[in-house]
Amino acid sequence: MDVDSLKFARTHEWVSVDGDVATVGISHFAVQALTDLVFADLPAAGTNVTAAETCGEVESVKAVSDIYAPVSGEITESNEGLADDLDALSEDPYGRGWMIRIRMSNPSELDQLFDRAAYDEHCQSEQH
Repeated sequence: MDVDSLKFARTHEWVSVDGDVATVGISHFAVQALTDLVFADLPAAGTNVTAAETCGEVESVKAVSDIYAPVSGEITESNEGLADDLDALSEDPYGRGWMIRIRMSNPSELDQLFDRAAYDEHCQSEQH
């Protein structure tokens, strides 16, 4: 996946858009900050989510972190393979480490997300 084409939330979720469906995962920056992931709890298909609200969580040996929906809509699919392959998040966070797919109810919410350059700046500011 071309990371430069993704949108990013302040809370470190990434979004790839295909029509009205947003594929969502957590960024490489987030995965590195969490380290040693042990569990992911993702919403079921059919669940309605609201932008900026919690829709799941990932657990590492250090902490439990919420996953936030970067856009509003209905979950069409969760990556059930992550339950048996959490290494996908660290090895390929923008590919097989995707987490959920959302049929967007308000695509204009994408305008509130960072492009790659702005997200990189955001991550730099969080490191200080």
